[in-house]
Amino acid sequence: MKSLADKNPKIIWAVRNFVPMLLFPIANLYLFELYIHNPFKDMNLAVHFINILLFELLMIIFFLIFGSLKMSLRLQSIFFMIVGLANYYVLDFRSAPIMPWDIYSFGTAMSVAGNFKYTLERRAIFVIIGFAFLIIMERFVDLKIKLRNAHSKKAIIVERALAVFLCLAALYWFTRMLQDERTIIKYKMYDKLFTPTVISRYDGTAVAFLIELKYVVVEKPENYSAEAAEEILAPYKNMQEESAAAVQNAPNIIAIMNEGFADPAIIGDFETNYDYMPFVRSVLNGEVENTSSGILNVSVLGGNTANTEFEFLTGDTMAFLPMGSVPYQQYLKNEHASLASHLKSLGYRTIAMHPYNSTGWDRNKVYPLLGFDEMYFIKNFKNPEKIRKYVSDRSCYGKIIEMYEEKSGDSPLFVFNVTMQNHSSYSGKFDNFYPDVKVAGSKSEQLKNYLSLIKISDEEIRSLIEYFKDADEDTIIVFFGDHQPTNSVIADIWKQNGKNSQTLSDEEEFDRYKVPFFIWSNFNSDTKTGIETSANFLALTVLERSRLPLYDYGMYLKGLSEKYPVITSIRAVDANGQSTDIKHVMDELNDYAILQYDSLFGKD
Repeated sequence: MKSLADKNPKIIWAVRNFVPMLLFPIANLYLFELYIHNPFKDMNLAVHFINILLFELLMIIFFLIFGSLKMSLRLQSIFFMIVGLANYYVLDFRSAPIMPWDIYSFGTAMSVAGNFKYTLERRAIFVIIGFAFLIIMERFVDLKIKLRNAHSKKAIIVERALAVFLCLAALYWFTRMLQDERTIIKYKMYDKLFTPTVISRYDGTAVAFLIELKYVVVEKPENYSAEAAEEILAPYKNMQEESAAAVQNAPNIIAIMNEGFADPAIIGDFETNYDYMPFVRSVLNGEVENTSSGILNVSVLGGNTANTEFEFLTGDTMAFLPMGSVPYQQYLKNEHASLASHLKSLGYRTIAMHPYNSTGWDRNKVYPLLGFDEMYFIKNFKNPEKIRKYVSDRSCYGKIIEMYEEKSGDSPLFVFNVTMQNHSSYSGKFDNFYPDVKVAGSKSEQLKNYLSLIKISDEEIRSLIEYFKDADEDTIIVFFGDHQPTNSVIADIWKQNGKNSQTLSDEEEFDRYKVPFFIWSNFNSDTKTGIETSANFLALTVLERSRLPLYDYGMYLKGLSEKYPVITSIRAVDANGQSTDIKHVMDELNDYAILQYDSLFGKD
């Protein structure tokens, strides 16, 4: 008796090949998305079809290149299983998915990768099992593009190459279509780039990646020219010459960008057994004399520390650069005006300090371009105290005190210190770290560890200020965090307040980009509280409190800050306190964009 396969061999062959050709790319799509969210809940019908079309197109390209359907399907499955898993961990570690610019940050990411705890939730385990099952099933596929004889081999290769070219052209057209605003509107796609987790969830991870490719190249601002930039700055150059008198009795300036330092209370109420930042809170409340303090708005969340220091040191803003890009690695290739270069021109000894690898974010290449004369990295710290695996704030500040005590001559110090103590991840137990801050109603190990680290940082910055309070030389200390921790760290706080990362309003999203800051001096100066500014304007306040002149770009920024006290990659706040999405004020900020573009990409 003949089997079904013997009776209908062509039908069986078609089922074994064309059904997988159609359905397996779709399975790859949904398994890839299920790593991080439920696509059937989050994506509208049109977006489903757009994502399916992309995965089918990729499968056809692989098929035409390798000539084997089995190989093309397996390659697609293995690729998206691995990339999806990597994206799953990246999203967990920094609350943002993989983005096009992360290729520049690969080395930095690898340098800290060993410090994270890699665990899998049940959903991710089932996704991996699903991919494994799919890869096994693909062994039964046997469709190939056959090269029948030597005479036709060359012709078939040429035809296949032409087909691949046409498919790649189709992929290019498809990508350009996705990047067209008309497509976004027509298919009701999500277009707010400042929330990359949300755009991935609503548009699909791979589709969102293609949309973001549009921003790899920084476009020239409207009406840009070198002459236009020079004309904008001309009035301020004259003002700079008038204020360039010799600087006398200039104070030492110590800038501390404290890794991960933030106050989660800004996103919701919660109770702890200890106040995790009593000193900084007292500063913010105006209880410490000679201090200006308030809220600093930054452009990053959960990672990309270098972007906050870029904004602080240069006065430039991430608002004019692709979301997720890292100027240190992508754009800073020549000398660039900064707070350091300005202070150097005023006779300061300029020092950059970071107790970790010198190659992180290419700091060893960038700092000299910004005007730093000296750099100190982990190799320059002899037997430092460590908390968990990172050098403690106490050791950082001890080295600053050592530099101050050993300084000679009349040159004041400018020390820019990027700490490392509070770097994620916040999981795990350590013999040298005993977390003591507990949150009522929360069992989160990450939240407990994070707040306990903040408590240690709070104690150490108090000690540093106590030391300089009695110092012989005038000294200013500016202290601020680089960003808030990732969503996984503060999830329980949201939960206690009836919120989660997917239900936040725009204003609640904006709150995730706020950290505390203060500027303290050991000489008489005004005490101010409740200041709200952004990282690109903070250096101006430091210079003013230091009784130092501004440089031309700084003078321009000073005038701009009076109209818009806050400018970040996601929003702007005007002098009346009105907050708006940054894209709505780009026309008003065009002169700023011209100056920044000229300084980063202009011929000079």
